[in-house]
Amino acid sequence: MKLVIQIPCLDEASTLPLVFEHMPRDIPGIDSIEFLVVDDGSRDRTVEVARELGVHHFVRHTRNMGLGQSFHDGVLKAIELGADIVVNTDGDNQYPSERIADLVRPILDGEADIVIADRQTHTIEHFSPLKKRLQRVGSRVVNMAAGTELPDAASGFRAYSREALIRLNTIASFSYCMETIIQAGNKRLAITSIPVQTNPKTRESRLFHSTREHVLKSALIIIRAYIMYKPMMLFTTLGTVLFVGGLVPFVRFLILLEFGRNSGGVHHIQSLIAGSVLMIAAMLVFALGVIADLIRINRILVEDSLEQQKRQRFAKSEEALLIPDLPASPQGLPTRVGRAVGLRP
Repeated sequence: MKLVIQIPCLDEASTLPLVFEHMPRDIPGIDSIEFLVVDDGSRDRTVEVARELGVHHFVRHTRNMGLGQSFHDGVLKAIELGADIVVNTDGDNQYPSERIADLVRPILDGEADIVIADRQTHTIEHFSPLKKRLQRVGSRVVNMAAGTELPDAASGFRAYSREALIRLNTIASFSYCMETIIQAGNKRLAITSIPVQTNPKTRESRLFHSTREHVLKSALIIIRAYIMYKPMMLFTTLGTVLFVGGLVPFVRFLILLEFGRNSGGVHHIQSLIAGSVLMIAAMLVFALGVIADLIRINRILVEDSLEQQKRQRFAKSEEALLIPDLPASPQGLPTRVGRAVGLRP
């Protein structure tokens, strides 16, 4: 059982030693532990420091590609290295490296495919009340889209089984955290969490420049992921709202037409126009929902094909594809193979 601990880094030369200070070197149930640094365009000595700390595997970007792309590239490299479990932590020492053994335990015990650390954001001192509230709201929205019950959906301290990573496909370059939860939840992967205490803050976040930017980008990721997996629910809800909204002016027009006999409804034609516009919009939304659902079905077929390609690409060995050494038949063919293809030994 091999564990690969991947660390996305952007100019983390000063904090990497802190990350490795309590990094586990031996975990019960794990045969080997290897470290992978994803250098996302660092301009300092991040790579040199990582080598000095004993890191042998790297993924290097010549320019900054974003956390989502770094996670994606790191995962591909980790699976190529033969990882059975991949742990993702940060290079700024936000997460407690000494808890990695607890993070992978549910996967080793066969209880989960993905384990996400709960930072218990309400206890983090440098989080403002607004940020704590937004974290709770964001986690609640993600849980609604994924059908999960995770207390901290934005946490990047995670463990993934090999099977989970083969089945997941990250798209967003900004962040992978919420996107992978929504994907995993809709693919019926088992997800759990463990509580952890984060380390003291070492620097400001480089993922976003303001809380507003973080909220907007996270909201776009959630909406896109929700449309990908539950388009009919979204478009049906929106279409129903527009349809009901269109009925209101129609009903108003009919009532005024019936009881306002002197005007003959001429002065209330705006209600008829408004109702018609809303009704047409509702029909268009319903049509979009059908198209989006057809695209969802096609995407599922594409993802199934991609999953099979990944399994072939990342096969740990070719033993299953090779014909085992079997007693040869008088004709020189392996006896069992000869029977399988209908030949006589």
